[in-house]
Formats: sequence, structure tokens, C-alpha cells
Amino acid sequence: MTPQFNSLVKDEDIVWEIIDSKIKRKIMAYNDKLMLVKIDFETGGIGQLHHHPHLQMSYVASGVFETTIANETKILKQGDVFFVPENAIHGVVCLEAGLLVDVFSPLREDLLC
Repeated sequence: MTPQFNSLVKDEDIVWEIIDSKIKRKIMAYNDKLMLVKIDFETGGIGQLHHHPHLQMSYVASGVFETTIANETKILKQGDVFFVPENAIHGVVCLEAGLLVDVFSPLREDLLC
């Protein structure tokens, strides 16, 4: 994957990475301290429960998601945000097709494979 250190990034210049049959993502921009990723979900797509040492903030750009963070679950829709502290177990289930915009600090090197 080509590093996205540019200050101005055009969506059309980045190809979708297929995660599974219902989820794809674009790593839009990053440096060693910050990363922005778009994740497109079809209805029924599941972001499995997981944890990582990074801070995460996610904006629901469209769709409806059942979102779980540390044993608390809520339904979030377009315009809502969720914040994930370091190492908190979290995940989503897409109830209506949509797009999440995730911001990580620091960079998630594991996504750059």
C-alpha cells in the first residue's frame, strides 16, 4: 500500500480494499500519530468484537449500526459518533447499509499490510 502522507487527498485516487463480502475500506491518510479510514458496510456486515491499544473515534457518515463498547450497546445512525478508549473491546453490526469514518491515534500499522 502506498503511504498517504499528502495534505490533500482525493477519494477517487484511493481504491477500496475488500475485507469480506459485506465490508470494504479505504485508508485515506495517515502519519505516525494519526490515521483516517473509511469503512463501507452492507446491511448485515459485522465489525467483530476486538480491541487494540489505539484511541479510536468513529463518525457515522450514513447508515445504522448496533455499536458495542465495553459491554454497552447502542444503536447509532447518521451524524452520531462513538469514542473507543485504548484496549476497550468494541465492534459493530450494520443494521442499514452505511459508512463509518474512523480516526485512530497513533497510526494502526496493522491495517497497512
